[in-house]
Order: sequence, then C-alpha cells, then structure tokens
Amino acid sequence: MYCPPATRWLLALLWAATSTLALGQTSNLDSLTAAAQSGVAQAQFELGKIVYHGQGITQSYTEAAKWYRKAAEQGDAAAQFNLGVMYENGEGLQQNYTEAAKWYRKAAEQGDVDAQFNLGVMYGNGQGVTQSYTEAAKWYRNAADQGYAAAQTNLGVMYEIGQGVAQSYEEAVKLFTKAAEQGLAVAQFNLAWLYYNGQGVAQSYVEAVKWYRKAAEQGDAAAQFNLGVMYENGEGVQQNYTEAAKWLLKAAEQGDSKAQTLLAFMYENGEGVTQSYAEAVKWYRKAAEQGLASAQFKLALKYYNGEGVTQSYVEAAKWYRKAAEQGDALAQGSLGFMYENGEGVTQSYAEAVKWYRKAADQGIALAQFNLGVMYENGEGVTQSYAEAVKWYRKAAEQGNAPAQFNLGLRYDNGEGVSQSFVEAAKWYRKAAEQGLASAQYNLGILYYNGEGVAKDERLGINYTRLAARKGNERAQAALRKLGYDW
Repeated sequence: MYCPPATRWLLALLWAATSTLALGQTSNLDSLTAAAQSGVAQAQFELGKIVYHGQGITQSYTEAAKWYRKAAEQGDAAAQFNLGVMYENGEGLQQNYTEAAKWYRKAAEQGDVDAQFNLGVMYGNGQGVTQSYTEAAKWYRNAADQGYAAAQTNLGVMYEIGQGVAQSYEEAVKLFTKAAEQGLAVAQFNLAWLYYNGQGVAQSYVEAVKWYRKAAEQGDAAAQFNLGVMYENGEGVQQNYTEAAKWLLKAAEQGDSKAQTLLAFMYENGEGVTQSYAEAVKWYRKAAEQGLASAQFKLALKYYNGEGVTQSYVEAAKWYRKAAEQGDALAQGSLGFMYENGEGVTQSYAEAVKWYRKAADQGIALAQFNLGVMYENGEGVTQSYAEAVKWYRKAAEQGNAPAQFNLGLRYDNGEGVSQSFVEAAKWYRKAAEQGLASAQYNLGILYYNGEGVAKDERLGINYTRLAARKGNERAQAALRKLGYDW
C-alpha cells in the first residue's frame, strides 16, 4: 500500500483569486476618471481595477498601480491589498516583497481578510519580513476568525505540526472542519488525513473516505489517489478494484506519479481493468519520466522481461540505473546482477559488487547473498570466506534459502568460521524446510552419518529422497549407490 501524501498548505493568493470586490461599474468612464483625479479614494480604486483588467480602456499594470497607490495612501484597504499583490507579483512595478508586506499589513490592520492571509504567508516564508511562524499564525488566526477558509486551513496545518503554536491535532481538526465545510478541497483532504490516522479525532476510515471523496470530486489529485488506495484496500468502503482504478485514473491523468504507478500495477495484474502490459508500461513510463524511483524500477523490469515492450537489457539497465541512483535498493540489486552477467552493460564484477553492496547495506537479502557469493569466489573483491560468511548470515537471518545453505556449507567445511556440524545442520535445516534440494541432500548426509545431529539413517534417506525427487543428481547417485529408489 502506498502511504498517502501528508497535509498540504495553501500558498499566497494570486491576483486572479484574490479580487473579492466586483469590478467597478460606471456608465461614464470620464466621470470616474475625474472623480479619481479630484482625490476620491473609491473612484481611484475602481479606476485602478478597470485599468488593471483593461475594461473599456487600454490595459496597464503601471496605471493600475498608480491609482491603487493613490487610494491606498488615503487608507482604502482594498487598494492597499491590491497594491501589495502587485508588488508581490511584480506587476506594473518592480517586484518587492518588503513593499508587498508593508501594504498587506496596512490592509490587514483594517481587517481585510485577504491581506491578513497573504501577510501570514509572507511571515511563514520570510518574504519581505523576518520569518516568524508566530506572526504567521497570528495573522492566519485573524482571517480564520472571520471565516476565511484558506486561513483556517493554514492555521490548521500549523496546529497539526506545532509550528508557531502549541501542537494540537484537536485544534487542527476543528479548523480543517470549518474550512472543509465551506468546500475547500485542500481542507477536506487534510481532514480526511487526520481521520485516516486517528489524529485529534477518533480514527475512522469511513470519515476519511467521505472527505477524500468530497475533495476528489472537486478534482484534487492527491485526494483522488488516496480514495483510489482506500478502494483498493477496502478501507472505509467495500473493496472495489474497479472504483480504485477509476479514481487512480483521474489522479494519473493530472500527472500524479504515485497514481500513475499504482494504476500501472493494476493494469499489470488485471485488477479493476483489463490486464494489459502495454497499458502498464505506458503509466509506469509516465511516472518514471517524472523521476519516481519505484516506477523506474518497474519499467526496467518490464524491459528486462519483455512485457508490454520489446525486450531490451539496455533499456532495462538504463531505468534500473535511474532508480538505483536515487537509492532504490531493489534497482541497485538488479543493476548489480546485470553487471555481474553483462546484460545490457559491459560485464564488470567490480560494478556488480558496488551495486550489490548498496542494496545489501539497505537490507535486501538477495543482494546480501549475491555479495556473499562474490566474496566467496573473489569476483570484483579480494576473496574472503569471512566476508562471504558475514553476508550469507545477514541474508540467511532474513530467510533467504540459498544463503542459509551456503552458510551451512561454510560451517560444514570450516571456511570463514570454525568448523561445526551442529551449525551446519541448523542452517541446512532452515533451507531444507523451504524446499531447497541441495540443503535437503546435505542434511540427509548429516543424519545418515550422525554428524551434528543424532544418527538416524532412515531420516537421512528420507531427506535424500526429497532432494532426489527434485532432480538433485548427487542425491540420486547416493541413493542409487545405497540401493534405494526415490
């Protein structure tokens, strides 16, 4: 299961989103201009808006800023806010965060909620003011108390993470709920996240689904992804791969790389969609091209196996490398294997060891086993049974059967460790119980000879037969020599 993305902020409002006042309506632009020129602040503000949008007059940010300034200097809060926006965006005058903050403050102190919100953002980001989460929270609270959904959301985030305020999931839930009930998708997403994790509220997948759905229906890609995951896992809803694929597709089409990857997985396995390696490759590629390591690994695997694409070790190595360089352990191990065998790359034991080690250090059992083999054989490294044993043990303790067998063999032969039939039998048994024929045969020999275990010829023959039935030629030869069938 993918981990849903964490809580999100709202950024400073842009001009197009912040102009909450209707454009000035006038039947006589000349009269409005005259009033503005005579110093009427409301007329200056209205003229500034008309010039800004170019309604019935030549559009000009410079002229708009001029008229907003005249009104702002007379204390018009809306003009002060709009002048702040123009300074922030560098429209009609040189971008200047300090001036933007100055004018936002003047409007904010008069109770303008847009200005209070934007001033909070500037304090949070340290733009034009000394960075201060405490001041950011203060101004968000002023706007939130007036019912401003975006401010409620950002203040909620600050309570959630304890930034500028004492950490409180309960306060975060209250604020997100207020904004969510006003229909703000980001707040709906954040509230769903808290319900999903049971933070500040009784844990409820049902409530999480409810709020993710509301945000998803507004086109929020992250919510669409999370809703898809919940349908896939049957959390808060009846498991439904078709519904999961539906919501993942919506998020994937908006470019959400995690949704693209999970949708590709569903096409690969025919879950909720008609099975199609070609479609899987298509979506893995979209996510891979955005740099998502897990998608790069899966795309490489498709190239390696020739599923949905023309088989190509070169392309497989290319995508394994991209993921490996981002630290993807499975990709590192796979790239090591390709270097060991010269598939799609020039054969190099040294490079194989390099990539196996990176994956092994991250705990990948197969890479630990492969690295042990390289040490045992002295390929790409100085031969060392002690190092081989070290890596075999790490893999064996994770349940890797070939590593368990090789570790048993080292104990059997006293290579890299003190010779011990008891330890050999212990590790042969672990591998034998997983069905590894070579381990079953060696364990059978120990029982037959009474080495490291109580002598039991019958049990020894039984283990040997298990190996022989799987085609182990040494076991078959041993049984044949003793006159037993298998």
